[in-house]
Amino acid sequence: MRLLVLGGTGFVGGATVTEAVRRGWSVTVLNRGLHGAVPPGVHRLRGDRTAPDGLAALAGGEWDVVVDTWDGAPRAVRDAARALVGAAPHYAYISSGSVYAPPVPADVGEEASIVDGAADATEGDYPQLKAGGERAATEVYGERALLVRAGLILGPGEDIGRLPWWLLRVARGGVVLAPGPADLPVQYLDVRDLAGWTLDRAAEGTGGAFNVISRPGHTTMGELLESAVAVTGSDARLRWTDPEAILAAGVIPWNDLPIWVPRGHEFRWLQERGVRKAYAAGLTCRPVADTVADTWRWLTAVGSVPPRAGRPARAPVGLDPEREAALLAA
Repeated sequence: MRLLVLGGTGFVGGATVTEAVRRGWSVTVLNRGLHGAVPPGVHRLRGDRTAPDGLAALAGGEWDVVVDTWDGAPRAVRDAARALVGAAPHYAYISSGSVYAPPVPADVGEEASIVDGAADATEGDYPQLKAGGERAATEVYGERALLVRAGLILGPGEDIGRLPWWLLRVARGGVVLAPGPADLPVQYLDVRDLAGWTLDRAAEGTGGAFNVISRPGHTTMGELLESAVAVTGSDARLRWTDPEAILAAGVIPWNDLPIWVPRGHEFRWLQERGVRKAYAAGLTCRPVADTVADTWRWLTAVGSVPPRAGRPARAPVGLDPEREAALLAA
């Protein structure tokens, strides 16, 4: 198979390139050449898709599959799809479950309404940008566009820092504020499982929208944090704390305590999406212990969470030590 990845050096794009190389595919990436590296044998084209003639390097190329991880202005997706529609039969756009229009019910399926997002937009918030990207890909490729509505993505290479924050916090040891309950179901996806499923379905020519994330309760907060204690080998002691006390202290789920969204919270649907369609299409998810161990191995090798390749920096996640200590003392 001949694969073109638009980007290819960030978190999801990098995992996609790595998986395709492992399969023996012929891989090309298009990016500005300013961030990261690609595995040996990958053909790297230079181009800034936001600039005039930024896609010129694609001229004359032919591929079987395109994977696009763009989360900026939808117009860039539209322009890339138009440039490639005669050069590649299938276009996989890595979207997000954030596209669903609020209020989002639990077990939301792919048929639910999404937020307004124009295919030619040049700005918007994250849900609007991803919804516009979906519309751009579909306007050009129609049923040949695969819309991968990913959920929480964890694993080696994570450039937001949710799981790395927990690993580094646990590695420091001592008493750790553990947001309860310990059996709270967590729904997420290892980036390598995302890459593998996307390549499988794109190679088959599958189109349409899919919620690509594990089943709700694939793991729990307890299993996740206990795995972190085990792999780091620290003396950390998890102090499980009722969510009511944490919320009363002004802690923001998902950001201050990454991954955690308690039952009853307005964003709990982020951990409760419907996934029957993706599982019927072959999605499998590895155990949380593997994701945690491999992320710790990668994190200790690189030393810190990397910057987002070619994208604006996001605000850091996680409580600072002083605030956590005050919460524990209270």
